[in-house]
Amino acid sequence: MTTFDRYLFLEWLKVFLLSTFVTLGILLLEDIYDDLPDLLSYGASASEVLHYYGAMVPSFLPVVLPVALMISILFTLSNLHRKHEIVAIRTAGLNIFQITRVLWAVGGILAVGLFWLNAHTVPWSIQETRQVRDHFRFRDEIEKHGEDRVGLLSKFAYDNQKDRRLWFMNAFSEYTYQGFGVAVYVRNASGEEVQRIIAKEAYYDDVDHHWVFLNGREITYIPASGDPIRSLSFDEKSYPDFTEDPILMQTLSQRPDDLSLFELKSVLDKGIVEESPTLRPYAIRYQAIWVSPLNCLVVVCLAIPFAVSGVRKNPMVGVSKCVGLFFVYYFIVNICRLFGEQGSLNLNLAAWLPIVLVFAFACKLYRRVL
Repeated sequence: MTTFDRYLFLEWLKVFLLSTFVTLGILLLEDIYDDLPDLLSYGASASEVLHYYGAMVPSFLPVVLPVALMISILFTLSNLHRKHEIVAIRTAGLNIFQITRVLWAVGGILAVGLFWLNAHTVPWSIQETRQVRDHFRFRDEIEKHGEDRVGLLSKFAYDNQKDRRLWFMNAFSEYTYQGFGVAVYVRNASGEEVQRIIAKEAYYDDVDHHWVFLNGREITYIPASGDPIRSLSFDEKSYPDFTEDPILMQTLSQRPDDLSLFELKSVLDKGIVEESPTLRPYAIRYQAIWVSPLNCLVVVCLAIPFAVSGVRKNPMVGVSKCVGLFFVYYFIVNICRLFGEQGSLNLNLAAWLPIVLVFAFACKLYRRVL
């Protein structure tokens, strides 16, 4: 590392750390404004609130780090450009890549770091934050209403495509994993209904790992005609083949953006994405998590050309263009995601196309300033 590399790195690092803390602080303040009143209403203590927000911090890093990297590169290089230092160094025979190679190295290191965070720390952060919040909410509801009415989700549905069982519940408890007003439709390989179980209540036996139905009726159908051939009532009946995990069932009731990498993987392992529009948003989100670390390299490739080619008297011109293009990139990401969820675009293409397009455009800009 040359003297200039060390100088540029230190100048960049100061701005990067400041940008990271400021951006992280803004996101935390936004969440505090939205959620802190709810946490206090659940009776959370000061130490519990601190634990909650401490666990939340890593989940912000995939968003914070690329933004802080862009701001720090733009500010650092624009400042050098305004003082004619970039021109002086280029006069000495160095091109833009040689001048900014330390920033490329930083972008690569951050990309690798984000891959590791997305695979380990961020999933823990998302799950821990949600579990802590649910703990506060369940504790409050138990004190006010009792355990029978804790964490109830109304009009709950779950489609087990692999085993061809479709579940409907009037209510599902996130706390006890009990279903109320339950109907399960069993289909054959052709999609025809062969059996239906209707029960007043059902619960998951976490010892034998299957579902037990209470006060219900089992109806068997002729697949070809759909006519019932047998109807048996029961007070309690176990179904050893009904091994649907209630945690997974509850997970599917949440938005893809609120799930961790591990939870998304467990959801996708239980279904056939190509045959289920319901799973497409989860598959795209799963791909997007793996793609997101590459944003660090896109940011470097975008920020450098705009920072070193702006008007010297007003370097904010180039900075504004870069920020605008970065927002265009996220607009393209959302458009591709929408088309992917609707099935108009291949899932892998929906996740990778935006970053490939923007990176190709950034490389074209970069070549102009070499």
